[in-house]
Amino acid sequence: MRKILICSTLLAVLIVTGSCSKQTEQAAGETVVAASEAPYMKFDEASFDFGAIEQGAVITHTFAFTNTGKTPLIIERAVASCGCTVPDWPRKPVPPGAKSEIKVEFNSQGKAGPQQKTITVYANTQPKESKVVLVGVVNAVQNN
Repeated sequence: MRKILICSTLLAVLIVTGSCSKQTEQAAGETVVAASEAPYMKFDEASFDFGAIEQGAVITHTFAFTNTGKTPLIIERAVASCGCTVPDWPRKPVPPGAKSEIKVEFNSQGKAGPQQKTITVYANTQPKESKVVLVGVVNAVQNN
């Protein structure tokens, strides 16, 4: 009985140790690219100052970028730091050397004072995240 217990324990240790040494498998459909070959998203500008606007105004701005990498750039998603800001990004791959853009709309309804809205872009780039920022001031509407 003692031999069975020792053998079982030894087997369990070997299984755990062996499974820990395995490399992590890549997600289905994900392509592994060397960092030197990876797409790179180079924005023409990382920040846009829309200045001072009246409360309720809607600001639209386009952030242009170039894929300066060596493989197609695929944007997974773009997320704004606030629900008042909505990004629209290209759904098709951006070839190496090609330019594209991310359009951002900021609705200032219910906002007042200095504003900073960050848009985080997730793509198959190195690093995986890129950020652009909208900044400005929303002047509150005076009710008389």
